[in-house]
Amino acid sequence: MKARSVIVLLIFTVFPLMAEAQCAMCRAVVESEIGGNTAEGINNGIVYLMAIPYILVGGLFYFVYKKLRN
Repeated sequence: MKARSVIVLLIFTVFPLMAEAQCAMCRAVVESEIGGNTAEGINNGIVYLMAIPYILVGGLFYFVYKKLRN
């Protein structure tokens, strides 16, 4: 059990470093392009990824509200 806890702790400490590296890579690609098409694509992807959880949670709350109203 202790070994499992240590492994989980290591995973959680390593992933932020990997995510930080990816952000730096995306930033370098966006800054190096002149046209701006890549920046627009990355921004659209971020908005898409951000919107999906809000839509799902909103739908869940709507169905719970309708169920409790009846």
